[in-house]
Formats: sequence, structure tokens, C-alpha cells
Amino acid sequence: MVQTQTMAWDLARREAEPIRYAVFVEEQKVPVEMELDEHDPVCVHVIARLQGTAVGTGRLLPDGHIGRMAVLKDWRGRDVGSAMLEALMEVARLRGDKEVVLSAQTHALEFYRKHGFISVGPVYPDCDIPHQDMRRKL
Repeated sequence: MVQTQTMAWDLARREAEPIRYAVFVEEQKVPVEMELDEHDPVCVHVIARLQGTAVGTGRLLPDGHIGRMAVLKDWRGRDVGSAMLEALMEVARLRGDKEVVLSAQTHALEFYRKHGFISVGPVYPDCDIPHQDMRRKL
């Protein structure tokens, strides 16, 4: 069973940073200097664990954007992403956000649609990876 914990960056960083590095920098070839940014310290972060091991992470920005959703390759397909997304949306609900938005890699569009997100606007490149904006009312 997936366990999630939301926390500030100073507590999440030790577990989140290696997951994000493995997924975004090593696997997807995002430049390392673009991966960690000035938004991390002001976000709510989620860490997902299976059998006590941190296997996924994501973040919620103050403006309601969900981002940096990453699950280690060997743990995909085990509802880790769904658990993280639900945890971040619950944080947004509790703080009074009316909707959440995200920039989805196009290979993940169907995953987000299953969680009630709708596509908005055209597909565009971000770090040479096709993305599309999505939103969901809370």
C-alpha cells in the first residue's frame, strides 16, 4: 500500500531530490540546472513510499500548480502517482484553492484525465518534451 506524506522542502529534499534527478535528469535528459528551482522552498511537497522506501515525489506551488511529479521506474504502475496526486489535491482543497493546474507530459495525459483533469490549449515543448496544460476544479 502506498503511503504519502506532505511536507516542506527542507524536510522533503533528502528523499525528493534523488527521485527527481533519476527521473528527470537521468531518464528524461532534462538539464540538471533546470530541475531544481527557486520554487521548491515555497511549495508543499509529497513523498510516496512503498514498503518504507521513497519511490515518488511531487509538489504543489502556492498558485495551485502541481508539478515535478516523478515515480522511480521500477515502481510505476502501482498507484504511486495516483496517491501523490490525491494528496496534493487534498492540500489544495484544505487551503481553499478552487482548482489545480499542471503541465502534463503528453504521455501522461490519460493518467491525469482519469483523475478529472481536462486539457487546455495546444501541446508545447518544455525541455524538448511535449507538454499540455491541464486543469481540474476542486
